[in-house]
Parts: sequence; structure tokens; C-alpha cells
Amino acid sequence: MRTLMELVLHLALVLALAPLPGGVIRKIKAFVQKRQGPSLFQEYRDLRKLFRKDMVISDRASWVFSAAPFVVFGSSVAAAALVPLLPWAGGAEFPGDVFLVISLLALGRFFLALGGMDPGSTFGGMGSSREMTISALLEPAFLVFTLALGLQAGAPSFGVILRHAATLGTAVWHPSFLLLLFSLILVTLGETARIPVDDPPTHLELTMVHEAMVLEYSGPFLALMEYGAAVKQLLFLTVLAQVFLPFGNAALAGMGIGGWCWACRWPPPRCWSWRRWQGWRRSSPSSSGFLACPIWRPWPSSPPSWGF
Repeated sequence: MRTLMELVLHLALVLALAPLPGGVIRKIKAFVQKRQGPSLFQEYRDLRKLFRKDMVISDRASWVFSAAPFVVFGSSVAAAALVPLLPWAGGAEFPGDVFLVISLLALGRFFLALGGMDPGSTFGGMGSSREMTISALLEPAFLVFTLALGLQAGAPSFGVILRHAATLGTAVWHPSFLLLLFSLILVTLGETARIPVDDPPTHLELTMVHEAMVLEYSGPFLALMEYGAAVKQLLFLTVLAQVFLPFGNAALAGMGIGGWCWACRWPPPRCWSWRRWQGWRRSSPSSSGFLACPIWRPWPSSPPSWGF
């Protein structure tokens, strides 16, 4: 009973947190572009709006078109159930579950491509073809990544892998792990439909992949598609964060940040106050200028303050 309750709580937490990373990404993009941007909870509002809308289904669509959203959403949730959000809590675990996770993600991608081609639209077929081409490159890379970590951890299981990664300490920055990090970043960009592989907000046929496949969907079916994509995005971000930023390294990371702040004499002096930085940021031609050409001034003899 305890295991069942932990799994239920884990799934509830996954479903509750899945749309949040998308809101964070939107907020960061807006900040870089000097815009206020939408709220962090805009993804939740979009899903609620889609679930309340009516659907428009093509006359040429078959049962595959209607079944695809449920398979995509269900496969993403089932795969997320096998990946714990924390190394020591939540998630179903058994030896070899990495193969089941990869198979579930492949099943969802297969039905996503079928749903895009089923209505017979040009954009849907184009996006499905591109998705299958990209998946042929991403799935072997993710399989090699999981097998390499499972070989070192002792079992091809995400629970064992994440618990082992939390005890690695500084060994996680070994060159072999850095190569795995680079490969997982590329896989994450491709699986979550991010630049340079795909561009979610685009409406240009030259850059459409995921949007082309779901172009014929609307209402609750589109909400299930987007919700499934959000769950899969949370899954990959969870693996990326727990393997290469394990909680066992929290104390070490704190010591490193503290040493860097001491070397840079943080907190900043009065000349770097929040109001002055905001005015300088609005007047600068690009946000990268904040890192590229700061104006250094002598440190004051009095103790530094934030200058609010």
C-alpha cells in the first residue's frame, strides 16, 4: 500500500509540475528579449482554455486521429512514472526499466506521427516525416546514454542510476561524464522540440516539426498533446538535473559559489544597484552587453551595500 501511495503521489506531482518548465522557459526568453513576458503559470491557463473548447475534426480522419492524443499522453505519463523526481523517493522501479521508458516514448512518438498523417494534410505528413528522421538519431543516443550510466551504476534502472549519480561528487565532471552531458543536452533539445532542432511557437513550414503534426488538433485533443509534451519535457529535464546536478553535491556547490562570491566581493557595491542596473539594461542595445562590457568602478571604502 505504501508503494502504491508513493506512486500515486509521484504521478500527481508530475502532472502538477509538468507545465511549469514551459512557463519558466517563456519567462527567460522574454527577459533576454527585454519583455515582461507571460506569467509562469500561462501554460496552466492555456491547458484549461483548451480543455474547455470544442473540437473540429476532419471528415477524412479515422479512429487513429482520435486515439493518438490518449496514447501520447498516456505513454508520457507512464514513462514519467518510472523516473523518480528525487533519487530516493517516488516512481516505480525494477531492473531494466530504462528499456520500457524508451519503448513508451517511442510508442507515443509513433502515434503522434500517425495522428499527424491521418487527416491527409500536407503539413502533417511533412512534420511526421521530419519527426521520424529526428527520432532515428535521438533514440540510439539516449539508449547509449542510459546503458553507459546503468553499466557504471550496476543496473539499467533509472532509480539505481539517479541514486548512484547522487553519490559521485566531483567525479560527475570527469571527461566521460561531460561527453554524456553533451549528448543528453542534444537529446533533450530534440525530444522537447527546442531550437535548433525545432521551434515551438513558429508557424513557418520550413521550421515546423511538432507544430505541423498537431496542426489539425483542437480543443481537448490538442490539450492532451500539449500536456503529454510537457510531461516528456519534465522527464528529460529531471534526468538531466539529477545526473549532472545531483543533490549529493549541494554542499560542494554551495562552497564553490561562496568562494566565488568572496573572490568577487559580493554583494555588489552601490554602483551596481538594482535601479541603476535596470536603467542601464533598458538603454543597452542587447542584454548580452551586461556580461560583455560592464563598467568597473573602484570599490568603496565603506562596507558594500545593495543600494536600494
